[in-house]
Order: sequence, then structure tokens, then C-alpha cells
Amino acid sequence: MFARDAIETINGMARRHALDPALLLAVAQVESGGRTHAVIDGRAEPLIRFEGHYFDRRLSGEKRETARREGLAAPQAGAVANPRGQGERWAMLARAAAIDRKAAYESVSWGAGQVMGAHWSWLGFADVEALVAEARRGLSGQMSLMLRYIDKAGLRVALERHDWRAFARGYNGPGYAGNRYDAKLARAYRSYAAALWAAGGGELGPLRPGDRGARVADLQVLLSAQGYPVAVDGVFGPLTRQAVIRFQNDRLLAADGLAGRESIAALQRGLPLGAIVRRLWHSGKRFFSGLF
Repeated sequence: MFARDAIETINGMARRHALDPALLLAVAQVESGGRTHAVIDGRAEPLIRFEGHYFDRRLSGEKRETARREGLAAPQAGAVANPRGQGERWAMLARAAAIDRKAAYESVSWGAGQVMGAHWSWLGFADVEALVAEARRGLSGQMSLMLRYIDKAGLRVALERHDWRAFARGYNGPGYAGNRYDAKLARAYRSYAAALWAAGGGELGPLRPGDRGARVADLQVLLSAQGYPVAVDGVFGPLTRQAVIRFQNDRLLAADGLAGRESIAALQRGLPLGAIVRRLWHSGKRFFSGLF
């Protein structure tokens, strides 16, 4: 998992984008293995992966022949192997850039979200150098780049609905099932969601009015199942706040309208999981499983 300071950064990014932090953490975890950077010649640099087939497509003539001779380009995906170490990958990138810098940078997936440099125009950057500068700005830049891709590709809804297959297909490509990308994403989400809730909502503190996302929907599931009916829409609006306050009053808790550790624990204790599932099944509502 990511280190605490990285989790705090990603939480902040998620909150600014009205997204469940555990979702953003899960995508970054699957893409980067919980790493935020590599130290290259004393500098903190984003993780990269060089794609030789991308490089091959962007070259022609003598440049392509040179790249192929040096083992940097090939027509087939996967024919150019990436070294295990990031230092060696950055060295590979430097060799490719010496042949054609723009083509080389376009042929790399950058940062915690592993966004391809080739998408620079589609993502609204002035050039590939601007995309790379964003990735090299630190973890916040890498996450901003990843969020930009998710929104541009229309994948936010699938992510918020925990539709792991749809998100995996759009983010990882049609071959996602071969590396079980969707299963890895679901597992990473469950781990981060559990960790954040165990900490009373994580570094974000309690859920509060204005929050959005699957964690709010989970709160609404628990409230509705215990006789405090609210729409399971993932939006912490006035009606959700009123339901939280009623529940807190009934349980003799501090009635502040915030869903923190104590209130969530009381909600979880109050009704068995089977009863929650039955209640939601009969009501026809979608069940968000982030807490379970």
C-alpha cells in the first residue's frame, strides 16, 4: 500500500474531485504497486514504462531502422522488454530520446496512473512536453494526469458504480481479463476502503454534507436498512444529514450530523449484513459494497 504521506495527497485530490478516495487509491495501487516515484541520478522521477511498439509507429526511415537495431522499437507489442529497474528504464528512455525526443516521450506511460504520453493532445496539453512536466511535478501532478484521463475517457461513472469490468476495459484495454485487472482493482478497493473506515474515514475525517461517492452511498445503505430511509445516490445532502442526526439522537450519540467512526460503528453493529442485503433487494436499490 501507499505510504501515509502519499495517501494524504491522494485523499486530498479525491476530495477536490468529489470522488471516493479508496477508488483513486485502488487505481493507482494497481497501476504502480503503491510506489510514487523512483530516484534517478538523485532526482525523484515518476515511474515509467517504455512501449517499443508505440515508438516504432512514430518513426520512419533511418530513425526507425536505428531504433530497431538498438532494440528500442518493434512492430509487435511486447517485443521490446522493459528492464525491471526504473533506473534502467530511464536509461532506455534517454537512448530513445536521442533518436527522437517527441516520439520517445509519447511512447512512455507516465506516473502512478501510467498514462501514455501519446494522449497529450487528446488530454488537452499543448504538447507532450507539457504532459511529461505534469507527471514530473510530483504525486499531485501524476494524480491530476490520471484524473484527467479518467474524466476524458468517460470512466468516472463506471468507477463510482464499482463496475470494475467496464472501468478495466476502458482504462487497461480489451485484454484486461488476461491479467485480471478488474479483480485486482476490486481487491485493492476493498483493502483501502476497509483501512480508511477503520481509521474513522481515514485522513479525511468523518463524512460530512457535500461529500460524494461510493462511501456516502454505503452510509445511505446502512441508514436506510435501519429505518432511516434516504436515497442511495452517493450525495451527502440535507436529507442524509437529517437521517444521520436522527440516528445519532436515537443512539444517544453526539448529534453533529457527521458520519465519523463512532456513528459508522454503531450503524454497522445495528443490523446484520443479511438483513441489509434483503432490505435492499426488496427495495430495488443498487447495493454499493465498499464497506463489506
